[in-house]
Amino acid sequence: MSIEFSNKGLELIELYKQMAEKGYERSDGDHVENAFSDFELRHYRAQLKSMISFFEIKSVLDYGSGGSNWELAGFHDDGQSAKEFFELETVKKYDPARGLDERSPVEAVICFDVLEHIHILDLGKVIRDLFNNAGRLLVINVACYSAAALLPNGENAHITVRPPLWWKGLIDSISVEYPDVYVHLMCSTGWRQTQSFAIWSSMEWREQQGLEVKDGFY
Repeated sequence: MSIEFSNKGLELIELYKQMAEKGYERSDGDHVENAFSDFELRHYRAQLKSMISFFEIKSVLDYGSGGSNWELAGFHDDGQSAKEFFELETVKKYDPARGLDERSPVEAVICFDVLEHIHILDLGKVIRDLFNNAGRLLVINVACYSAAALLPNGENAHITVRPPLWWKGLIDSISVEYPDVYVHLMCSTGWRQTQSFAIWSSMEWREQQGLEVKDGFY
C-alpha cells in the first residue's frame, strides 16, 4: 500500500534521491560520496540476534534500507552475511529514495535511522505502515540529535529531532491499534549512545492487572 506523503514529504524524498545519486555535504565541509551506505544495525547485531531468535523470525523487511546489503559477506566477524547471521529465509527492502519497494507483510520489520528523516506531517502514516507490515515484531532505532549530513537545500538531514520520551509516546499511541505486534524502541541520543525501552505490546496493557502502565529505559 502506497503512502500518501504530504507535499513536504514528497519534497524530502526528492532531496534524498539527490543525495543517494550524488552524495551529500557535511556540516564540517566534507563531501560524502556514498550516501546512507552504512549498515547501522551491525552495531546492534547481538541485541537483534536475541530478539530474532526469541520470536523465531524468518522473514524481515528492512524499512528505509539505504545501501545495506544483507547478502554481503563480512557482516559478522566470522564472515557471515547479515541474512546468514540472523538465520533468515527472506529479506525485503523499502527505500523510496532508491526506488526500492518490496513491502509486504513479514514477521519482523526493522527500521534503523529512518524516522528522524521523516517530516512530522507524515510520521503517523509511516509508523502505521511499519506496523501494517510487521506480523510479530517491530524494531525501531531513531536518532534524537542533529546529523552531520546536510540536505541539498542546506538544512540538517535529521529534520525531526525529538527526545526519546516523545518518540515513545508517539509510538505507544499507535501501537494500541496493533496489539499482536511487539515493539522494541532504541533511541540514539548521540553517536553510539543509545537508550532503549523494554519490549512492549499493547496486548499486555489490555491483559494486565490494574490500570497504571509504567515504561522505563533499561
